[in-house]
Amino acid sequence: MERLGTGIGWRPEIADAVERMPGIDWVETVAENVCPGHLPESLVRLRERGVTVIPHGVSLGLGGADRPDADRLAALAERVAALGAPLVTEHIAFVRAGGPLTASPRLEAGHLLPVPRTRDALDVLCENVRIAQDALPVPLAVENIAALIAWPGEEMSEGQFLYELADRTGVKLLIDVANLYTNHVNRGEDPAKALAELPLEAIAYVHVAGGFERDGVWHDSHAHPVPQPVLDILTDLASRVSPPGVLLERDENFPEPAELEGELGAIRRALEKGAAERRASASGNRATSADRLPSPHESSAPDLAPARQRLALAQAALLSALVAGTPVPEGFDRVRVGVQARALAGKRADVVAKVAPELPVILGGGYRRAFLAYANGQPMTDGYRRDALDFAGYLLAEGRCEDVGTRAELREWWLERSGPKPRSRRPGVRLARATRRVLLRR
Repeated sequence: MERLGTGIGWRPEIADAVERMPGIDWVETVAENVCPGHLPESLVRLRERGVTVIPHGVSLGLGGADRPDADRLAALAERVAALGAPLVTEHIAFVRAGGPLTASPRLEAGHLLPVPRTRDALDVLCENVRIAQDALPVPLAVENIAALIAWPGEEMSEGQFLYELADRTGVKLLIDVANLYTNHVNRGEDPAKALAELPLEAIAYVHVAGGFERDGVWHDSHAHPVPQPVLDILTDLASRVSPPGVLLERDENFPEPAELEGELGAIRRALEKGAAERRASASGNRATSADRLPSPHESSAPDLAPARQRLALAQAALLSALVAGTPVPEGFDRVRVGVQARALAGKRADVVAKVAPELPVILGGGYRRAFLAYANGQPMTDGYRRDALDFAGYLLAEGRCEDVGTRAELREWWLERSGPKPRSRRPGVRLARATRRVLLRR
């Protein structure tokens, strides 16, 4: 595996700071936020300096019951080519459910949700990963995710699940030590046990990030400083293997550049401490102690249709409980499902405010309250931009805007964006607006 070194997640808000930051060997960017024909100038300059740029996908849903969408895979491959990336990464998660496999409406989570660690889910995931590998021009690495909830009836630990996945598909692993810590707090899972079970040679690189605890639940926010327990897990990993790359993730609430540089320094010190422990150990490297489970499907290509349908039904039931208010499936912690549901609704409100920043301006201080009321009974079905339009349409249709001026402004915003092309680009609208401007000047 190519040595990457120390990196940071590239975001537009900190682009200038990242360019000036010393010791940055590579950066990672959210794949879906990059337009192949119009790369941000900052990324172009970084590439020209020899800084590696890796696209990090968030929307494939490789852990879902459906096969990966061909258009999404093609779009991801385009971004790989545009960035000249040696590697592309995604998540071991599902992000949507429902549809033909369940004869139910398609639902979108707008978030990465955990895959059950069962044989059905593993078989489906392995086939989905192979489909993605065949469609992508560079090696694929997949990331373990953080979770607030645990599936009932799981058959494997996280380390065993990842070992099997890597062994059966040859896929690389992106190990997020912050997510291991999150699962330790939220699900009582031992990070050291997970590391001991991993195929260390499959690690492509490592994520490090911060979060916060509220009411006994750890939220993987990517908006807070990296806590010491996460750095301790990084040291443990580095005592077992020298990771090819380590990256600091920060998605919002960006601090001053000096604080980010300080976190990168702490990451380097954690790596150095782990390397010293590795050198001092008698064997030089603690080999994985994974208790490997039998893999009955490795030499055959089973019919996965029944497994896909079982997984589809289970995932649709959980996602419906999270975003549509249906009953919580048996075996799940109802309190934790409620926490996750509120977190999903809050994230929807935040992301819609980013993709449609005019809405909080139009609605003022009532935006968030109005959106959460809408989200309580209106699941997302086709991404955040469609969600923004649906939200505005809902407010107008239900008469939720009592102020005449606000309603008129919201209606104009919705009409401008809801048709096949913006109203401002339609000949009749352009003529009407031009005429109005002339009359106003008289």
